[in-house]
Amino acid sequence: MARIVRHNDESVKEGYVRNGGKEVKLFTSALKAFQCNNRIVRAQRKHLDDFLRGRIIGRLECGRTLLEVSEELGIAQSVISRLWKRFQDDGNVSRCYSTGRPRVTRYLAVTAKRNRRSTASDLSRQLSSATGTTVSRQTVYRRLGHIGLYARRPVRCVPLTATHCRLRLAWSREHALWTPQQWSCVMFSDESRFSLQSDSRRTFIWRAPGTRYHQENTTERHRYGGAGWLV
Repeated sequence: MARIVRHNDESVKEGYVRNGGKEVKLFTSALKAFQCNNRIVRAQRKHLDDFLRGRIIGRLECGRTLLEVSEELGIAQSVISRLWKRFQDDGNVSRCYSTGRPRVTRYLAVTAKRNRRSTASDLSRQLSSATGTTVSRQTVYRRLGHIGLYARRPVRCVPLTATHCRLRLAWSREHALWTPQQWSCVMFSDESRFSLQSDSRRTFIWRAPGTRYHQENTTERHRYGGAGWLV
């Protein structure tokens, strides 16, 4: 198998590669690609300024190929391809400077999902102790709202075991085809239980729209812990 020697070797400059003890001449396209890659590797990594970005877009609009622009300016084809795609999508080639906001939002989102019952004040204190960034409760609500997390009351459901689910499913299948005459023999009661202990339901969780009945957003509870009347 042919092995390409170092870029400063005279044989490569003349278009040859070393294959064992012999020298084999390279094709013109392969030689150009090899020399272009060497220039790109040797070049220092730096951000493209707006003037250079304009030069790249101008050459591409004139019909030049990505390979030709890459060889001429010594910039990787992947960089030119991303710049050209971005220009075709929104017509903008300026560099976007990021701020610290996405990092703060990601931290709040991860913390809120780990403990969905955390309040906005709790999240603000945790953010301040972890990163040193201080934000208000309103900022926490706004940042989480931008990514689709809102403070909502959890759905309450009766805790059911696997046996409960199996028996209820069997009962439903058994009575699924009952006629109105059969159901007329069943007496339905409308008894209601009124708890003597107040339940303000002030507990909120962070959840996204459409996930109300997900398991992590429900609270299993079968009693209110106080006395009550059955009417």
